[in-house]
Amino acid sequence: MSDSAATNKTTYREAIREGLREALCSDSRVFLMGEDVGHYGGCFAVSRGLLEEFGAERVRDTPLAESAFVGAGIGAALGGMRPIVEIMTVNFSLLALDQIMNTAATLLHMSGGQFNVPIVIRMATGGGKQLAAQHSHSLEGWYAHIPGLTILTPATMEDARHMLGAALREPDPVLIFENQTLYPLEGDSPEPASNFDITRAAVRRPGRDATLVTYGAGLHKSLAAAETLAAEGVDVEVLDLRVLRPLDDATIIESIGKTHRALVVDDGWRSGGISAEIAARIMEQAFFELDAPVARLCGAEVPMPYSKHLELAALPQPETIAETVRKLVNKHG
Repeated sequence: MSDSAATNKTTYREAIREGLREALCSDSRVFLMGEDVGHYGGCFAVSRGLLEEFGAERVRDTPLAESAFVGAGIGAALGGMRPIVEIMTVNFSLLALDQIMNTAATLLHMSGGQFNVPIVIRMATGGGKQLAAQHSHSLEGWYAHIPGLTILTPATMEDARHMLGAALREPDPVLIFENQTLYPLEGDSPEPASNFDITRAAVRRPGRDATLVTYGAGLHKSLAAAETLAAEGVDVEVLDLRVLRPLDDATIIESIGKTHRALVVDDGWRSGGISAEIAARIMEQAFFELDAPVARLCGAEVPMPYSKHLELAALPQPETIAETVRKLVNKHG
C-alpha cells in the first residue's frame, strides 16, 4: 500500500489508475491499449501495475503508430468491445486525427444511426513540464470543435477517478484530456460513485464580484488567484467547465447572472480557441447581465519554450489571473 493510500490521500495519477482498475474489473469488454501502457506502466506511470494484474489481453502495448492503434480501437468498439485508447501526449493525436474526426466522430451519422462507436481516448495535454514545443500543446479546444465527440477535462480527484467509468457507458466517442501538470497533485481519495455526471460544469468556489471560467490546470491556478483576491476584498466565483463539448451554457450563464463579470482562463492559444467560444456564448446569452466586457487570459501565441521561466511566462499563472481580475472589477491591489 502506498503512503498516500495509507493516509486516505491519493494523487491525480493514482485516481485515474483506480478508475482504470474499476473499469477493467467491472466489464470484461474493457481493455486498455496504447504506447508503453503495459510493461513500462505508461509514459506518466498512470497504468503501472495493471499489466501484472490483468494480463496482456486486457492491457496491450502497441507499436508507435497512432493512426493504426486508434483505428484498431474503433474497430474493437464496433465489434462490441469497450476500448480505452491512450495517446501519450495530445500532439501525437494529430497522427490519428483522420481516425478520430472522419471515422469515430462521423460513423453514427454516416451509417444513418446504425453504428455507434463506444471508444474512450485518453491523452495528456498542456504545458508546464518543460517538454518544449512538440509536447506541450493544449488542443482540447480543437477537438471540442468536432460534432460527434464528447470532450472531458478532469481537474479534481473525483473527476480523475470517475469520469472514465461514465465515459465508458456512453454509446459514442469520448476524449479525456488529462493535464500533465496535475498527475502528481495530491488530494483526498474519492468515494465510489455509481452514477457520475459528465454533462455539467461545477462551481468550485462561490463568489459575487466576478466569475473565473476555466478547466483542467486552470482550475487550480484560478483557485489560488481567488484566495489572493479574497484577502483584498474581491470575492471571485470559480467555475470548472469539466466538459468542453457539449458546453454547459446554463451553469455559465447562471454564474454570470450572479457576478456580472467574466474572465475565461485557458492555457490554449487565444486566436480561435475555446475561450473565444465561451466569451461569444456569454455575450449572446447574457449581454445585459454584464457590467464589463468578457475578458480572456490565454496561453501566449508562440511555440512553447523549453526554458522554465519562459514556459511559465507563456501560460496563465495565479498572479496574472489575479491582476486581470483586478482590472476587470476596477479594484487595483
